[in-house]
This record gives sequence, structure tokens and C-alpha cells, in this order.
Amino acid sequence: MKTDQLDYELPSDLIAQHPAAVRSEARLLVLDRGTGRLVDRRFGQLGDFLRAGDCLVLNDTKVLPARFYARRATGGKLEGLYLGPGGAAGVWEVMLKGARKVRPGERIIVKDTSRRDFCRAEIMEKKAGGLCLLHVEAQGDAETVLHEVGFPPLPPYIKRDDDASVAEEDRSRYQTVYARRCGAVAAPTAGLHFTEELLGRLGDLGVRFAAVTLHVGAGTFKPIAAERVEEHQIHRESYRIDEENAGMINDARRAGGRIVAVGTTVTRVLETVAAAGQVHAGEGTTDLFITPGYEFKIVEAMVTNFHLPRSTLLALVAAFAGLEPIQSAYRHAIEQRYRFYSYGDAMLLL
Repeated sequence: MKTDQLDYELPSDLIAQHPAAVRSEARLLVLDRGTGRLVDRRFGQLGDFLRAGDCLVLNDTKVLPARFYARRATGGKLEGLYLGPGGAAGVWEVMLKGARKVRPGERIIVKDTSRRDFCRAEIMEKKAGGLCLLHVEAQGDAETVLHEVGFPPLPPYIKRDDDASVAEEDRSRYQTVYARRCGAVAAPTAGLHFTEELLGRLGDLGVRFAAVTLHVGAGTFKPIAAERVEEHQIHRESYRIDEENAGMINDARRAGGRIVAVGTTVTRVLETVAAAGQVHAGEGTTDLFITPGYEFKIVEAMVTNFHLPRSTLLALVAAFAGLEPIQSAYRHAIEQRYRFYSYGDAMLLL
């Protein structure tokens, strides 16, 4: 498949810079995969398209405040993104913007959320593309330190200044209401539209719920640069599904309920652990790359946001719903001025 088949033109003013005032008031474009029919709704009306016995599978990962700021001894400003542990106590793997001039062995000052000096850190190793190993000289593990110094790791197409009220909005809204397990450096955005009240109403309808964990990595934003989609090397992400939740999914499937994945992250987990018509508990990392032609084993419906052009996520939804129906749905969404990407509106693929 040629990568340019996943390209489309999007007016820049349709890239959502802020979430909907109420999570469930985001718009919802419903695509029937069988007929190609499109229906415009609000996310709060999701229950109109589900039935008793369906199982909504949620990703309960929690987004770390992974973006932080630092300065060099010369006064030069640095911006970092925590990616994960660096293999030893106190060592972080980070993406460092402004790292071109820093050198291994150089000591920098990490700022706290009020932009005051917080702790020292040493550049231990520089890698390609701005990747660095950073030894952070502070008490506590990475999660503890990041809660002192970090900000929500918004994607680069969401623009922010130093407005403190906006930063507080992002802390609560760039997180699902059911987030439990820390580890993601990007939000599983399909889940951002749920409220506790909406989840309660769906439960009253007889919809079941199960949870998996996939810690979304920064690689989720990496575009496909290869000429053909299949030549792209997809990123790895850590996942976990326990016996209890695997059992709930399998029970729902045996009872005739549909397995509805909330997001591409959940889809990757379920398809990674599926075999012989059921899912199996387990944990590890997945580099499953779902492209058109893939045969889905377990996922029967999907809630998802609108994705970037030339992205692995767009390839996944095109595999699920068909390339032409997805292209048609995106054209409709643009014509109807839906809001796109992380803080944007949603789709339901039935």
C-alpha cells in the first residue's frame, strides 16, 4: 500500500486546540462498515448504537506529566520529554529539544512547574534525533520527580503559552476519567470523551466494561516516512491484560456481545493477545502493525478519534473500516467542520 493513500488536506483551524467544554458534548461521526452510511451525533449519544451485552474495552493507562524544562549553565533553555527509564536508578531516557549544543558530561538545571530551579542533572549520553540519557539528581523515582517538574505532554500541534489556567485545564482534560496505571507519555485520546455519568448510563443499558493497559509512547506521533506503508518500522509499547479482564471479554463474546475497543491502543492490545476467538491474559511489549488486509480476530467495533495523515493509526482504522469508507468519512468530517486530533471529535466504527 502506498503511504500517500493515507494523505489528506486538513484546514489548520480544524485542529482542536482545546477540549470540548463538556467531554461528552464532543461530536460523534458514526460509520456503518457494512453499508458505508454516516450519521452525525454527539458523543453522549453513544448508547444509541450499543446494546446490552456489548463489552466496551478501555485503556486505563495514566499519562505522566512527562514534559519538563531545564537550562544550561550558559542560560540556554532546554525542553525535555521523558520517554522512560534509562536502565539505572535515576537515569531517564528523554527527548531533548535544544540539545544540539549540549555534550555528554554537561550538567544542567531542571526547573519545577513554577519555573524555579529544582535539581541538577547530567547528560550521560547523546543519541540520534535528540535522544539523551539524563541522570537526574533528585530524591524519588521518575514519577515522583515528574509530578514536581512536569507538564502534560501535549502533542506539538496543540499550541500553548505560559497561561497557568490553560495548563491546569490540560492536567485534568488530557487524561481519561478512568486512568489508573501511570506510564503513558501521550493520552489514549478516544477515551477522553467519556464522563463518569456517561459510563453510568451505559452500564444501566447493560453494556459491560473491561480494561487493558497500554502505555502510549511518543512513537504514536511518528509519521510513516517510507513510500510503502509496510516498510515502516512501528514503535513498541508496553501492555498488560489480567485474567479477570480477559475473562470478562471472553464471557461477553461467548454471550453474543460485541467487543468494542475504545481506541487504537486497545485494538492493538486485544489483537496482540487474541487467538482462537478469545483473548489471553499477559503482559509485554507489542509492535503489532495493523494495515489494510489485516484480519481482525476479536475487535468488532471501535471508538476512535480522527488521526494525522500518513500515520500508523490512520492505517489501523483503514484496515478496520476499509480505506475508501474512511476516506469518505474524513471528507465528510472536514466538510461538516468536525474538530480533529487529540482534543477533537470522535468516530464510532460499527
